[in-house]
Amino acid sequence: MKNKALWFALLTRSNFEQTVYSHINKKKIEAFLPITRKPSKRKDRKLMIETPLFPGYVFVKSSMAPVDQLPILKTLGAVRLIGNSAGPVPVPECQIESLKLLTSVTQDLITGNIIELKKGDPVIILEGPMAGLKGDFLEHKGRGRVIIKLELLGSYAGVEIDFDKVEKIPDLLS
Repeated sequence: MKNKALWFALLTRSNFEQTVYSHINKKKIEAFLPITRKPSKRKDRKLMIETPLFPGYVFVKSSMAPVDQLPILKTLGAVRLIGNSAGPVPVPECQIESLKLLTSVTQDLITGNIIELKKGDPVIILEGPMAGLKGDFLEHKGRGRVIIKLELLGSYAGVEIDFDKVEKIPDLLS
């Protein structure tokens, strides 16, 4: 009896979502990369650009068998399947279907820091020299700045950064 295929969140290297998605599809493995459109942050343009809805993540369908997950993990830019000490944790099919529905509409999604950050919320840095790093929200500094706690080399450091350069990691991924 073949193991049932489940959805998993795959962590990717920073800005490697499209590369990982393409390479996994070439391996004939079902994958899903939710995309949204956001205004370009460049001051000289008024373009809408496509960006991953969850920066740093691609969803892949696989069985729980390590032999089925190995080709996914050997993909260029793939880091690890999200899980706990017992192994990768599946994302419920209904959540993937909801994301597919949400990203299939022609209207632009409003994403980002709509949710007020609370102390300890997991966040990811979206831009700058620390793009892709994950940390915990510590506090608002005012003037659109926040302090994020990062774990670096076994110790912690606090970094002050623009509020619009961090995004809360959704509960289903943290």
